[in-house]
This record gives sequence, structure tokens and C-alpha cells, in this order.
Amino acid sequence: MRGYRRPDGKVGVRNHVLILPCSLCASETARFAAEEVEGAVYVANQGGCSLSRRDLQVTLEALSGLAANPNVYGTILVGNGCEVVQASLLAEKIRAKTCKPLEILVIREEGGSVRTAVRIVELAQRMRAEADQVPAEEVSIDRLILGTECGGSDPTSGLAANPVAGICSELLVEKGATVILSETPELIGTEAILAERCRDEKVKEQLLSMIKAYEQDFLLVGENPRNGNPTPGNIAGGITTLEEKSLGCIHKAGNCVIQEVVPYGAPVTQKGLVVMDTPGQDIASIVGMAAAGAQMVVFTTGHGTPTGSGIVPVIKLTANQETAELMKDNIDFDCSEVLTKGKTIEEAGRELFALVERVACGQETKAEALGFQDVSLARYCNFA
Repeated sequence: MRGYRRPDGKVGVRNHVLILPCSLCASETARFAAEEVEGAVYVANQGGCSLSRRDLQVTLEALSGLAANPNVYGTILVGNGCEVVQASLLAEKIRAKTCKPLEILVIREEGGSVRTAVRIVELAQRMRAEADQVPAEEVSIDRLILGTECGGSDPTSGLAANPVAGICSELLVEKGATVILSETPELIGTEAILAERCRDEKVKEQLLSMIKAYEQDFLLVGENPRNGNPTPGNIAGGITTLEEKSLGCIHKAGNCVIQEVVPYGAPVTQKGLVVMDTPGQDIASIVGMAAAGAQMVVFTTGHGTPTGSGIVPVIKLTANQETAELMKDNIDFDCSEVLTKGKTIEEAGRELFALVERVACGQETKAEALGFQDVSLARYCNFA
């Protein structure tokens, strides 16, 4: 793949300058500054204030992880001054993860939004010029961390699209790369299968505890995760139970051994297959994997989705022939021939792997070409 080497030793497949607001109150100032700088990406932070203790820690982990993501050359941090996620607090968390360039601005200290935006533009243009001097080098594919996601699932997802992604995952792991399996609610019902694939008893216990804790969080507030999952779209497509959806979901990881289980947004430390504790909400799950260091995401979909990320390229694939036709603007990879023309899952998986390699060498995804920068963070409202 073609990568940009960072001073912290990581390698990115993109070379972004990130403008990162600490909270919702700083987001609009950051947004209209980002619009003035070609080559800058912006995170629309919808939170950052009125957080429980647990939510604060998760938010700090995720936002600092986005700044540390290898696809980011450097970050301009924008605070308002009175939020829970103080700029100084987030900066400390970022510096603990990476030594990449970091600038900090606080709106109340700069004299308001207009002056702050002018200063953001100055710093971002300077940082962009520095980023442009970083050469892209040929590096081994084993430096890649690939996130996997599925959304708008229908029966074609479990029958073909996810197994195709699974072949791609196996090929990457064979070459020494890392793959993240996400969406904790869509592991419910597959515990016994996944437990047998854990590398040791410690990882097995972490996996089972993670899934159990997810269900318990719902029960504490009188809910059941099955009340909202499968979604109405899943049900309309023919998926009847959460367990049925889960059995299709886990195919994205192929038959790889689970090497590690990590919390939402926490850095990945192992090669091979890693399971991350993320919500079923697709965009929040993608943000968590990007915060963990994933440089790219493969996203399978039955009904179709336009989702993209400003931090990582998101490859959308479907095995639904109708979706591939209706959503040409959004779908990067059509593997419907597995179901309609007898193409093997192995063949389609190898074709997907080749596409992953091309995107890792700079080929734009459909979402990148459209400029999509979707953002959502997982929220944890209990005080554990």
C-alpha cells in the first residue's frame, strides 16, 4: 500500500489536516473555518458537554483517537472555554497517544468566533503546507488496520456480502494486517461460536463479559436490545431476529482467531482479528474504529447507505443487485453475482481485497468523492 509515515511510527493511507472541536458549542466556528481550507477535514462534534463520568472518558478516548489516527497529519483543536471536554484536557489525552503536530485555540480566549476562525484558517493552511511535504511511500500491507461494519442489512448481507468481506479479512490477516469486528449488539446469539475462536481464556472471558455487559446496560433502564434490533429496515428485508442478524454479521471476520477485545475507541495493540465494543449505530461504530487506529473501513449493506467519514475511506459493498443499481453514487463494490451468476465467495473476496489495496494506494471511495464526513459518538449515560 502507499502510506504516509508519522513521527509516532504509524502509517496513514490519507494525509489529512484535522480541525477538531471539543464540543458542540465550538463546532460551528470550526466548521466555517474548515470550509475555507482546501484539504482540511472537520469533525462535527455533537457532544462534549453535560457528560456523565463514563461518557466523558469514552468521549475523550474517541476524540483523542481521531487526532491520533494515522490518516491525520496534524490537528487544530478548538474549544469554547466552558465545556466539560476542556481543550487542555483533550490536548493532554492526544499528546499521550501521539507526537504529531497539534495546535490549540479557545474561542473565549481568542476574542470570539470570527477571530478564532481567522486564526484556525492561518494555522490550518500552514499545517496543510507542511503535510503536503510528506512523501507517500510504498509500505507493506501488514501496516493496515481495517474496520468492518454492516448496516441496512438484508438476507443478501448474511448470505453473500458479509462472507465476501470475511474472505478479504482472512487474506489481510494472512499478510499480517489487522481487522476489527465491531457492533456488540450484533454479536448477541453468537457467543458460543466466537468464544471458540478466541486465542486464550483471557480473551474469551473479555469477549463474553463485553456482550453480557451490553445486555445488562439495557436491562438497567428497563429495555431489551431486541426491541430495536433488528431495525424496521432489517425486518422489511427479511431478517426476523437479532440472533439471525448476528449470525450473518460475524461472517465479516471470516474464520480468523480473535486476538484481542478492546473498549470503544481504545487503541488496537494486536495484529490479526480484534473485536471492539461498539454500538450498532453504524456511524458511531465507524468513529470508534477510526479512533482505534483503523485507516480504512469496509461497510457491507443490503438496503444501501451513503455513509462516509472525513478521517477514513469507507468502502461500501452490497450483494443486493437492486441496491447496487439504485445507489450507484454510493456503492463501491457490487458482489451480487455471488447470488445471481454463480460467482464464488472466494472470487469476490479476492476482488474486494484488490479494491482495498487500491484504496490504500490512494483510489477514492464514492463517499470520499462526495465529501461525506459523517460523525456520531457512542453515548454512555450511566455513572458506572
